[in-house]
Amino acid sequence: MEKLGLATQTMFAELVTRCLDAEFDETYDERGTFIKKRSKGRQYWQHQRKIRGKVVSLYVGPVADESITDRIKRFAEIKSDFKGRREMVRALVAAGLPATDALTGKVVEAMWKAGFFRLRGVLVGTVAYQAYAGLLGTKLTGTAIQTQDVDFAQFWGISKNVGDSMPPIPDVLRAVDPTFREIPNLADPIVATGYRNASHYKVEFLTPNRGSQAFQGRPARMPALGGAGAQPLRHLDFLVHQPERSLLLYGGGVPVTVPRAERYAVHKLIVAVERENQAKARKDIMQAEQLIAILSEQRPAELAEAWEIARSAGPRWRTKLERGRARLGPDAEATLARVIARGNETDRTQRTRRQV
Repeated sequence: MEKLGLATQTMFAELVTRCLDAEFDETYDERGTFIKKRSKGRQYWQHQRKIRGKVVSLYVGPVADESITDRIKRFAEIKSDFKGRREMVRALVAAGLPATDALTGKVVEAMWKAGFFRLRGVLVGTVAYQAYAGLLGTKLTGTAIQTQDVDFAQFWGISKNVGDSMPPIPDVLRAVDPTFREIPNLADPIVATGYRNASHYKVEFLTPNRGSQAFQGRPARMPALGGAGAQPLRHLDFLVHQPERSLLLYGGGVPVTVPRAERYAVHKLIVAVERENQAKARKDIMQAEQLIAILSEQRPAELAEAWEIARSAGPRWRTKLERGRARLGPDAEATLARVIARGNETDRTQRTRRQV
């Protein structure tokens, strides 16, 4: 894999910070105030502003999140600089980072501005994969970064309890392209989990299925997603647990929340063996191979840990992991085996030290 130069990596990191500052500036009106609230023993920040005599509240995030609390302290000093950020985006694309296509960029940007990531949503799928190039400082190439759809995920429990909501999803999407329409769900035609425009570009909403298998295929109503539903999927809870921030290179940069790269790589080994569409299964494996090669150098301990966490989920997970691993090319399989072995050796050493 071709690594990015230090200057490019530094620019990407700076742009992420500036985009997050811009995110805060655009989301929360400076005429409002930030206050602390307590719910179920935990403190969280809330932004309040009086509009036409009515107090409007927005969920901000946990007080324990130092990045959020720091931005609240600096809120008066934060100023958006779209023109400068757009120039940085162009420079990063010229340096070899993947640019998001215009429609995808507009859709994700609209979801960002509507509050999806603020409400702890996670971008998943190939669009999220594109965001790993700058995050990991390595170029990603080939068909593994191409897509004609975008997937968004959120835990149902978060959607139910966050106490805030986006505008209606159809309104958000139709502001981008008025031809977006709900895709009828056979299990519940009243609740839409997907939308498609006239050129067959698809937007889908997902949520982890941690309950009975009977819920598989039945849409979940998501209170925070503006009345939209989400398709429950197995294994998704593993993918979107403790995600990380990155950005898409579109416009002035679109800050997004994506799964941790090591969990994404391991998850792709699982879903590849469940695909009926073999073209998508091959792309799953290509993405896993590229990330394994990068993570074996940059995050070997984290990759080994993600593998072991997935294996510990039970015999069905282990079977799928091994079947997915068998589909890797010889280089990627050998690299993964080496990382796992090193991780196991580290675990044994740590256990021995604790026993002494």
